[in-house]
Amino acid sequence: MPPHRAVRAADSVTGVRFTYAAPAARAVRISSREIGAEPIQNYRTPVRAIIIANHADADGGVVAERLGELGWELSLWNREDARDWSHLPEDIGLVVPLGSDWSVYWEDVAAFVAGEARVLRDAHERGTPIFGICFGAQMLAHALGGRVEPAATPEIGWYPVAADRENGPIFGQNPWFQWHYDRFIPPPGATELAVGPQGCQAFLLGSSLGVQFHPEITPTIVERWSSGPGA
Repeated sequence: MPPHRAVRAADSVTGVRFTYAAPAARAVRISSREIGAEPIQNYRTPVRAIIIANHADADGGVVAERLGELGWELSLWNREDARDWSHLPEDIGLVVPLGSDWSVYWEDVAAFVAGEARVLRDAHERGTPIFGICFGAQMLAHALGGRVEPAATPEIGWYPVAADRENGPIFGQNPWFQWHYDRFIPPPGATELAVGPQGCQAFLLGSSLGVQFHPEITPTIVERWSSGPGA
């Protein structure tokens, strides 16, 4: 598999830093200004983040790993329980709905989709940041008034994503790993940040960001998807 090039761009996408310069050969004193970061004591990380995933594929990859390193307390919510969800707990600072082998429009998962949509709308209306990935982005679009439909052609593997000059530093580090059969139409009022052969690849509405590709991907995740139903 080609080296994972998406992780640097994920720094900007998620608002946390996944990548750092290689360490120097000798010990040197580096100021926070030189590494482009605030002094560590100035950070006030929200206490809890929720990761939404299917029970059989609850792996947030490098996204979850980096959040954990930064001190976030990660709570896993299984989609199979979503029919009973109604609102987001008050102390949640971030919601990360991951991919799934479901489709938003499948009738047999409609009750679970409705429950997850309620939580995502609640988070969005509060201004709680949401970072939806693949199916999670499709769920976000659906919850906020967009549309999800079958893609003309599935995308599985490494695909280019095009962004304008303003968003190029975030999304221009191609290719990005994809594994999806559906595509989303962004909700009304959203800004389209990046596109690909099958349509929109990233959108932003308030503090809610959805991306069709997989910035969280690791070799272990790809191996698991390759031996099962996929993302």
